[in-house]
Amino acid sequence: MLGAYLPIVVLFALAFGFAVFSVIIATVTGPKRYNKAKLSFYECGIEPAPMSSGPNRFPVKYFLTAMLFIVFDIEIIFLYPYAVASRELSLFGLIEIFLFLATVFVAYAYVWRRGGLDWD
Repeated sequence: MLGAYLPIVVLFALAFGFAVFSVIIATVTGPKRYNKAKLSFYECGIEPAPMSSGPNRFPVKYFLTAMLFIVFDIEIIFLYPYAVASRELSLFGLIEIFLFLATVFVAYAYVWRRGGLDWD
């Protein structure tokens, strides 16, 4: 019975082994020439502005933007199953997708009104 899972276990073991091997080989064989330019922060080709709270802290705005992107991206992923099965779901599916889209747009309007999309 467990023999059916053996290919999956072997595949996971190979993937894990390859990942560990790649990380170890990269650190062992990679160049070790550190300079100030390599150790500094990189922000889209613009020289990073000095921050009053120290050089290793990023503003929360970076993380909020990333989280908003992930949230709205994942919500859009839920539209694909509806697109595939829209004929079978008929009116019930249409009503549910309109409710889902209304929820997404309410969240979008809330974030917009709160200034979460401002790039200043």
